[in-house]
Amino acid sequence: MPVFAYRGRSSNGDLVSGTLEGADSGAVADQLFATGITPTDIKPSQKLRTEEKSVGDAKTWWKKLNEKPVSALDLMLFSRQMYTLLKSGVPIMRALAGLQESTQSPAMSAMLQDLRESLDKGRELSAALRRHPTIFSPFYVSMIQVGEMTGMLDETFMRLYHHLEFEKTMRDNIKSALRYPTFVVIAITLAIVAVNIFVIPAFVKVFEGFHTELPIMTRFLIGSSSFFVHFWPLLIAMVVGAVVMFRSYTNTVHGKFKWDKYKFQIPIAGKIILKSTLARFARSFALAMKSGIPIVQGMNSVALVVDNDFMRSKVEQMRDGVERGESVLRTAIAAGVFNPVVLQMIAVGEETGDLDGLMFEVAGMYEQEVEYEVKTLSAQIEPIMIVFLGILVLILALGIFLPMWDLGKAAMHK
Repeated sequence: MPVFAYRGRSSNGDLVSGTLEGADSGAVADQLFATGITPTDIKPSQKLRTEEKSVGDAKTWWKKLNEKPVSALDLMLFSRQMYTLLKSGVPIMRALAGLQESTQSPAMSAMLQDLRESLDKGRELSAALRRHPTIFSPFYVSMIQVGEMTGMLDETFMRLYHHLEFEKTMRDNIKSALRYPTFVVIAITLAIVAVNIFVIPAFVKVFEGFHTELPIMTRFLIGSSSFFVHFWPLLIAMVVGAVVMFRSYTNTVHGKFKWDKYKFQIPIAGKIILKSTLARFARSFALAMKSGIPIVQGMNSVALVVDNDFMRSKVEQMRDGVERGESVLRTAIAAGVFNPVVLQMIAVGEETGDLDGLMFEVAGMYEQEVEYEVKTLSAQIEPIMIVFLGILVLILALGIFLPMWDLGKAAMHK
């Protein structure tokens, strides 16, 4: 159990100090009050901090490297557990202490410890969460801040849990949608490399014995195979260089914006990415409005949630329009990313005052479309892959068998 150093005054007004064990500073304060001491300062023992520092320094670099960061699943469990504990009336400091003792993740434990220390210093929970931007998004922090102001912190944690669950589902859907085409492209690439390096060179020796002019298709295959065999280091360097250049370009502000915009135009997979992004926007916006966040502030937070620079610019464009006094419908039309059905639902939501409810409906509609697109992805890709493989097989067949066919005809004429 943690050790805390305290200072306070006794019932006679004398200054006293010492150390006590307790789950948190609140528990230590309760013990001091029970003995007639009024605490003026409670903080983790310096001795304990020194020991923890020594232990931390003793860790090898590879253990730190292998230490897993706080995952999306850890954050989901944290939100769900905080809702349960706060709903049951457990004080927030005791709730955090209990979660820290039960977690198996060192990174999660360190984060919870920092939250407790921040709360001990008088910070609000939202301010403590803001100290961990890699774990808690601005949207998450804004939601917690509104929950603190409205006294509905437990309900806010539950809404965030459902939101994180939805985010995880969308990410899994996108990965599932891209897994099959990625595998097929890799398999075709490996097949082309194998044919050029191992199959065609075996036929070249046979073709050289014909002592005749080879068909153009055969010469093309022999030339490409020779290039693969003799210049494979150059090919690998070109591929690596292309990947490095692409990563460097997409790490720039302009490059990332262009790539995020192009993602939506990728054949077949692009519409899945677009619909999942719009579903994320709609659900985040609805959740912010339902929690009482002002529209402009909510759009600021939602712009960071969509995780796409192009879509973020559209949300910021909508926010600027709302700040100028325009309606959400007009700004949504100007954004140019919503279909007529969604625009009609936004119009009805504004007219009836139930915009958050209608945006939840929009999110649900996009989710269903994403699920359908993912399920039918194989059926959409298979014809393209079959045609591509057919062309590849035709080129190989013509290149390899045409010389043999010509040789056979020449032998028959003799």
